[in-house]
Amino acid sequence: MPQRTERQQEREQDRERRTDPAPPPVGGVLWSVAGDVRALLMLPAALTMQVAHPAIGAGVDAHSVFRTDPWGRGERSLRSLQLWIYGGEAAAEEGRRLRALHREIQGTDAHGRRYHALTLAYYAWVHATGYPVYRHGLRYLARPLTEAQDRALYAEWLRVGRVLGIHDRDMPQTIEEFWPYYRRVLAEELEATVVVRELLATDLPVPAPDRGPLPVRLALKALWPLLRGPFLRARAFLTVGLMPLDAREAIGLEWTDAQERRLRRLARVVRAVVPVLPERLRYLPLAREARRAARLTGAAARSGR
Repeated sequence: MPQRTERQQEREQDRERRTDPAPPPVGGVLWSVAGDVRALLMLPAALTMQVAHPAIGAGVDAHSVFRTDPWGRGERSLRSLQLWIYGGEAAAEEGRRLRALHREIQGTDAHGRRYHALTLAYYAWVHATGYPVYRHGLRYLARPLTEAQDRALYAEWLRVGRVLGIHDRDMPQTIEEFWPYYRRVLAEELEATVVVRELLATDLPVPAPDRGPLPVRLALKALWPLLRGPFLRARAFLTVGLMPLDAREAIGLEWTDAQERRLRRLARVVRAVVPVLPERLRYLPLAREARRAARLTGAAARSGR
């Protein structure tokens, strides 16, 4: 009987893999954007837009370790995102893991309303924020997307949604349908939640980074009393600056002309420096591995012609 059970499990897993949604295509817009180190500058804006929804903010407030283990949580979240795009067969498995992880997350938001992390409207909004943030951030840090690239980015982001278990019926299927949905959420649902205010605070006791080589960790720990303030100010500046203007206004975040000029000066430096970096510095680890594997696969295919 145990042997039969193992075979049944293997068959079920095979069936599941055969029906798994495919991640975005190799060489697509997301393939180029999501693994570039510039994506690290854009992600805090998306996270802040997510937790500006009262239900999502309440879930993060009550169930996340972002206060006690911010660096670990950030590392795990980044790896998860990279798997959706560069993970190949592992992408769908990561999607299943995330859904299982969020299954028990529920409670009451600041307005006394019940929430569940997998409520379709909330789960879809968490995913939806990525598209306008990438689109907006690229205008500063790289170059504006062409219309064709914009449509490709949205189509690829929908594919990521399927990996995460978001059905087509739960997300607008075209750009023309996306913007009314997006503006409705901004107008009717977002606010400066407790978590938003914490993510933008510049005086919190954030612990020193605890990731990376030991000498670097020790140096950062020793210097953290001096570095913490500038780091938090830079994080808040980039979070608000790289957030789409309409989202920034919906949440009630201030942004001055002087800050805009500073952001544009910084962006010019980023646009000049990042493209000439060696691949090991320009791309995040999973993206580097996927790009290398794609080159090897392409070389093998060409040699077999």
